[in-house]
Amino acid sequence: QVQLVESGGGLVQPGGSLRLSCAASGFTLDDYIITWFRQAPGKEREGVSCISRSSVNKNYADSIKGRFTISRDNAKNTAYLQMNSLKPEDTAVYYCAAYRGRLLLGCRIDRSDMDYWGKGTLVTVSS
Repeated sequence: QVQLVESGGGLVQPGGSLRLSCAASGFTLDDYIITWFRQAPGKEREGVSCISRSSVNKNYADSIKGRFTISRDNAKNTAYLQMNSLKPEDTAVYYCAAYRGRLLLGCRIDRSDMDYWGKGTLVTVSS
């Protein structure tokens, strides 16, 4: 079965950290560009970070730049989003998504045309 499964969400205090994982099954993540999205209550979904197949190209939304780090381990068929210095405004459901792309192609966080989507993991930042 082809799927992406996110994990690692939860409740964390402001200033805390979480690491989200995105595990792929049924396909080889190595062939795909990965994007993390989030959707806060009452807001539209937004792309927050993306990573190219080779990990050379990474992009971040201004709102999370310097606090979040995207990475991938193709051998484990998994991508990650390390989130540090979390703020209440980071509260959202976080989704990972993937689309097939050329090896040397960069990524864009404003692209929403994906081949696969996960079901999301909830991150709540609150004291």
